[in-house]
Parts: sequence; structure tokens; C-alpha cells
Amino acid sequence: MGKLSVFNFLTVNGYYEGKEKGDISWHTHQPGGEEGQYAAEGAGSGSTLVFGRVTYEMMAGWWPTPMAIETMPDVAKGMNESEKIVFSRTLKKADWQNTRIISNNIGEEIKKLKKDKDLTILGSGSIVTQLSELGLIDVYQLMIDPVAIGAGSSIFNGLKKKLDLELADSRIFKSGVVLLTYVPA
Repeated sequence: MGKLSVFNFLTVNGYYEGKEKGDISWHTHQPGGEEGQYAAEGAGSGSTLVFGRVTYEMMAGWWPTPMAIETMPDVAKGMNESEKIVFSRTLKKADWQNTRIISNNIGEEIKKLKKDKDLTILGSGSIVTQLSELGLIDVYQLMIDPVAIGAGSSIFNGLKKKLDLELADSRIFKSGVVLLTYVPA
């Protein structure tokens, strides 16, 4: 049985994106730093990547580009070669290599996919919320940037029930970024 993980960057006040959809301009990622090395390791894990439409379009607009490949070659290679699933009712075509679109029951589809493989959700707050409420997420990896912004979207925006988590691991990067790994309690 595979695991479903979430990997998200957050501000210290809990936002995974700024006021505008897809805005991660606040993220202080340093391509050559420890976080870049950690991202490269994660990108090469073999996990199937899961996105909502907005995050998918943002990622597909960056990782296949020559600039992404030059700036972060290992991460770009992993992102581009990974199997990718985008959950969307509106997206009709996915041009990024190894991508397929699923537009029906997200919970049932994730259950089927978890039987055979590990999955990692990147960004995609509404999907994180939906799958958290269904009890399908096994691991939450939250990379906290040392920055606060005035407005944005909470990773658990719209959560209807309490989600109890237990700290499984933590890591502090020299930049001040903290990685917190939680599992359902």
C-alpha cells in the first residue's frame, strides 16, 4: 500500500499562497542551498505528483523551461520525469510530459492510486483540504519560511472538521526555514 503525502511551503502565519492565486513570490527558496538539495532529493523519490489545476498550470509553466533546468537541474529533471496527476473538472488538455487529468471522484481515485504507489500533493490547498477531511493523507510535510504576509490562502481553508496531527520529525535549515513533518494523530 502506498502513502499519500503533502509537501507545501507556508508562511509563518499559515498561508501557502499570497492574495493572488498561485502567488508564492514570498517563498525564500535558495536554489543552491540546503532547501534546494532537499527538494532535489524529494523530486527524485519516484512518488507520483498530485496537483489541482492552478498549481499544475504554475508548475507546468516553470519546470520544463530552460531557466528552471539551468537554475535547479536536479529538481527540474525529477519534476519533468515524474508521473503527474492533475485533478480538475475544467482542464481538458495537459501538455507537461507524463501528466494525466482526472476529473471525477477525487477520494475514490486516490484510494485506487494508493493501492499501487506513493503520491505527493504539491500546493493545491483545496485538494489538501478535501483529502484531509476524507482521512486519506498519511504525511504532511510543511516547510515554513521565515516570512509573514498580510493576506493569502490557508492550506486548510474551508476545513469542516478538526484535524489532529502529531509531529513525526523536524528539520531546521541554515536559512531559517523549518521543515515540520506531521502524521494524523
